[in-house]
Amino acid sequence: MKIVLGLVALAIVLALLASRRARAALGGYQDSPQRGGDRFRNPRPRPSEGLGKILGIMWNMMLHKPKDAAPDAPLPVQRLTRAQLEAAPDRSLYRLGHSTLLLKLRGRFWITDPVFAERASPFSWMGPKRFHAPPIALQDLPPIRGVVLSHDHYDHLDRATVEYLADRAELFLTPLGVGDRLTAWGVPADKVRQLDWWQETEVDGLRFIATPAQHFSGRGLFDGDQTLWASWAIIDDDLRVFFSGDTGYFDGFKTIGERLGPFDVTFIETGAYDPQWPYVHMQPTESVQAHVDLRGRWMMPIHNGTFDLAMHRWQDPFEQVSALAAERNVALSTPRMGERLALDAPHAGERWWRMFEQPAARPASLLSAAGHDAR
Repeated sequence: MKIVLGLVALAIVLALLASRRARAALGGYQDSPQRGGDRFRNPRPRPSEGLGKILGIMWNMMLHKPKDAAPDAPLPVQRLTRAQLEAAPDRSLYRLGHSTLLLKLRGRFWITDPVFAERASPFSWMGPKRFHAPPIALQDLPPIRGVVLSHDHYDHLDRATVEYLADRAELFLTPLGVGDRLTAWGVPADKVRQLDWWQETEVDGLRFIATPAQHFSGRGLFDGDQTLWASWAIIDDDLRVFFSGDTGYFDGFKTIGERLGPFDVTFIETGAYDPQWPYVHMQPTESVQAHVDLRGRWMMPIHNGTFDLAMHRWQDPFEQVSALAAERNVALSTPRMGERLALDAPHAGERWWRMFEQPAARPASLLSAAGHDAR
């Protein structure tokens, strides 16, 4: 235990030093309505939290985790190949893990919050580790038309992935300030488009609108809220999808639904929730309510099934949102990682996460699928 605590202390010191350097490179955007003083703000003010609370949360995360906060074995995924993706019909979507979604729109590929790293952490040797490998390796991806980023936290903005895509992806769409990080990492400035809330950009006839969210930002302890966070609405003629990024529940969902909805599919954060941080992540009841507020038709829960980032069992987000959706007559889609979802004709998917329960409780179809994917 002393060794573990020593490593954590060292990590905090290194993060402090890194965040001091990062803060010096950020700033500006004083004309943004979301800016208050030297930081970006939430629509609903988030109470300030001192270092004591942060350290208390870290202590709980280290010592009081439930034993099944992570699965006992790597999760099975449906493997993908570049040829398979290129042959897929238009308006296909593949979940690659956590909040990483690969969309095929108008014959080109877009990816949200791409994280291919083994850990959601500033360090390769510690921090939340993946439950599964990505369904396709980073180097095997088809050409990427654009990357859509919601904010700069490590489980959404992976520097190694960004550096790999810097000269391979054609565009990077970000909230204010996040693009400055990208250019500092080597992404050509002419590839980056930074948007404030309610601003939009058009690419190949697709509309991308940066919409409000209730969250925070920063990659260290001294650069908090120096960059903006956002959700995204993507409109392709008669198709409308919503990507939540990370967010607590707030009345902005209803406003987004009124202005831009109804949405055919909403990709809603459902995971890494806890009563200790109610203002920045939604409980499952709130995730379902957000979908209703958005006037969504189908809901797909994301931000789960890849990293251990909270105190709940890893299956809980799926179980709770499934029960809540059934109670409220919400059409829910839970495809496995790598499974194709047709955005214009979604399907419900299977309760694949239950294959890790007692064998008698596992549907035969899931057992056979798991055996196939494990090969």
